[in-house]
Amino acid sequence: MENTKYLNKKYSIVFMGTPEYAVEILKSLFENGVIIKSVITSPDKRSGRGQKIKNSPVKEYALKNNLSIMQPQNLKEKSFIKKLTNLKADLFVVVAFRMLPEIVWQIPPKGTVNLHTSLLPNYRGAAPINWAIINGEKITGVTTFFIESQIDTGEIIDQTSVEINENENFQSLHNKLIKIGSKTLIKTVTDIFNNNFKSTPQKNLIKSTHKKAPKIFKEDCKINFNQPVKNVHNFCRGLSPYPGPWIKFIDKKTNKIKTMKIFESKITNIHIDKSSNINKNENGLLFPCNDYYLEIHEIQIQGKRKMNFKDFLAGNNVNNISIINT
Repeated sequence: MENTKYLNKKYSIVFMGTPEYAVEILKSLFENGVIIKSVITSPDKRSGRGQKIKNSPVKEYALKNNLSIMQPQNLKEKSFIKKLTNLKADLFVVVAFRMLPEIVWQIPPKGTVNLHTSLLPNYRGAAPINWAIINGEKITGVTTFFIESQIDTGEIIDQTSVEINENENFQSLHNKLIKIGSKTLIKTVTDIFNNNFKSTPQKNLIKSTHKKAPKIFKEDCKINFNQPVKNVHNFCRGLSPYPGPWIKFIDKKTNKIKTMKIFESKITNIHIDKSSNINKNENGLLFPCNDYYLEIHEIQIQGKRKMNFKDFLAGNNVNNISIINT
């Protein structure tokens, strides 16, 4: 890290975040000596078969490191606003949290900073990593910006770019952006504390063609094979392993309709045969697109564990599978 003048304990932050991604950023800030007045995270939830209370990943990290924690149900609640104000933190840092009301993000004198996993103004929204891959982008990155009233629209402080590899999936790009995001956010916090930054309004950067990144739901993850193999490959890797691209198929052996998630796709130059049905080779299952086959290495049948294609073929015949592509 180039500049660590804030380590003189003059300035402090409040950190807001919930998932594992936010933990890595919080850890980076904490281990680099940033004074964290409090950690704000989502309320505990019940999950699993036993409906046991489960802490958020951010809360788990905060507990292990003796950091103050707040878990408000309502971000506009007067008692919560009073507690936040009384902390007298200089800056709020937000990573993968809820939308903040104005009464919250206006509290700190140095503003409220958000880390977003795209090169804004492109891919504003809840799923920027997924959509960048689905759309076949070659470059993405992270952006730090000041929060304003509209989501992901505030003035940009800093950006770092990264290449998206041809077979990069959501998980690998996500992990890459965590590391880059940590370094970028540390630099942003340092620069703000040292008054050594210049922010840029997004309106100066917006083009009519800028792309969006809306939240992805289960029904959005169904694969359409009636398009070029490159497009299908991008779709699959952009949703793999989470939330998971899927298909419906008929099991001719039982005459039942089932779903299948597919993972680890690879583009081939193998032209589809006249049957346009699922095929196989020594490297994987072959799913027909409208020009070439897409090679699949891992699948998960509804109600079954994830398995590689060899394990699947040991007990199944590809001729018994018919894709429902509507």
